[in-house]
Formats: sequence, C-alpha cells, structure tokens
Amino acid sequence: RFNLHIVTLILMVENKNNLFSKNKYNKGNLKFAVIGHIEWINFLKVDSLPKPGIITHAKKSLELPAGGGALIAKTLYELPNNEIHFFTSLGKDYYGEKSFEFFERIGMNLHVAWRSEATRKGFSLVDNNGERSITIIGKRLAPSFNDDLDWNILCDMDGIFITAGDINLLKKARGANILCTTPRLGINLINQSKVNLDALIGSNLDPDESFLLSDLKKKPSFIIKTEGEKGGITIPGGRFKAINNNNNLEVDSYGCGDSFAAGILYGLTASWTIEKALKLGTVLGRNCIEHFGPYPNM
Repeated sequence: RFNLHIVTLILMVENKNNLFSKNKYNKGNLKFAVIGHIEWINFLKVDSLPKPGIITHAKKSLELPAGGGALIAKTLYELPNNEIHFFTSLGKDYYGEKSFEFFERIGMNLHVAWRSEATRKGFSLVDNNGERSITIIGKRLAPSFNDDLDWNILCDMDGIFITAGDINLLKKARGANILCTTPRLGINLINQSKVNLDALIGSNLDPDESFLLSDLKKKPSFIIKTEGEKGGITIPGGRFKAINNNNNLEVDSYGCGDSFAAGILYGLTASWTIEKALKLGTVLGRNCIEHFGPYPNM
C-alpha cells in the first residue's frame, strides 16, 4: 500500500492541471541532476502523417526546446523536490539562446557548455490519433566532463539521470544515491564505465534503444523496457500495465517515455518500491500524452 505522502503525490500528478503548477504543493528535500541534451523542436499538428508525393497542411504549430534531457529535467522540476540542476550543451546560435532563455525563465538551475556547432533542431508531426513522427537535423550536442562546469555539484545530488555525456561523467554521476540512464547513452559506453546502474530505462519498441541482456557486462538493479499503451517489462519484476488516458484523450505521444523515466528516477530516489515508482512513471507518461507538444499549458 502507498503511504500518505505517495498517495498525495499520485493524486496530484493525476490532476494534469496541478502537475505543472509548483505552487499547488509543498516541495520536499530531494536533489536531482539531469545531464543531457536539448533539441529545438517544431511541433506540427496534422490530420495524418505525410505520404510520398502528398502535400499536407499543419493545423497547429509550436516551437520549444525539447529532447530527452530537457523533458526529464522539466518533469522533475514540477514534482515535489527542492533542487534541480540541468547540465547540457547548446550551440551559440538563435535556437541555443532561445532554449537557454526558456529554462532560465522558469527558474531552472541551468549549466550550459556552449558550442560553436549549431543547436540540434527537428520536427515532430502528430496526427489525429496522437501518433507522431520525428525528423532531427544536426548533431546531438552533449556535455563533457572536460567542460568548465561545476561538476562537483553532482556529489551532492540524491538522484541523477543521464541522456547524453561521456564516460567520465557517468563515473562522476555514480556518486549519487540513484543513477539512471537510457540505452541511447550507448551500451558500449555503459559497459566501459563499469558503473553499477540503478535503472536502465528505454523503449522496447524503438530499434535504437533495443539491446539484449547479454550485451550488458554489469546488470543494473532494474532494466525497464516500455511498450506504449501495453505498459512494459521490468527486470526483475515482470510486466506492468499502462494507465488509461482520461476520457481516451490522445493528443501527442512526444515525451511520454521521458516523462515516465523522470517518474522512475523520482521514485527510486525517494526510496519507494519499484512498484510505486512504476505507478508514478505511468501516471506521468499518461499525462504527457494528453496535451500538444512536450509540456502542458504552452
């Protein structure tokens, strides 16, 4: 059974109007860091995904900084905690400056390694069924342990999630109580680091995130593979179910997996059982699909 604090949090995040209103609740005392990437995405609402030779018209357009690092950091920022630090890398260009302004405006503790390369951009098209297709332009910019950032902050963090970075950052991040990452960081990099992960979280439907258990030299405490509306699998633990959408509302599936991952990190860092952490993750993933773009009220 959930204790009172967990029940309160779950009820709170199930109400999407409260999820991103930080003044609705008191914050706790957890400290998180997210090390990862930002992509400037143009979100386009279309009747159906494009077919060869066919011109389609977008019914709605929204441009915002997104990507796995940004999504996880923003989601954690809106949950009950005291402190979030987001370490990322941006190009010294228009989209890099706009991304920086976005997170600075909401009060995020942002640590940026500025690059001469262009900030990565992309397009996310979502159809009437909430399914999306993403096209990315440019190199993914990732922070490095060699960047002149205050990496000593990581030693004070309770939980850390890495979506992009190098082997030395992964080793440094292991100083946190809980460390989670994604297969997109690179199975080879994870193996070479010899770091014990608390959770390796990825999509079982995405070929770029697929791997065999035998590929891992060190088994994480939990391996979690999501499968969209079918829920997913956790090892150990077995299958878990997704949460049905409110009123079967499916607007945009962009960021559902990252929102889910943020919930897992939060729950494990709060010393919840994996079942309770999965509950929070599935609620956050469900809430994410119910609005257009990566964040609600934008």
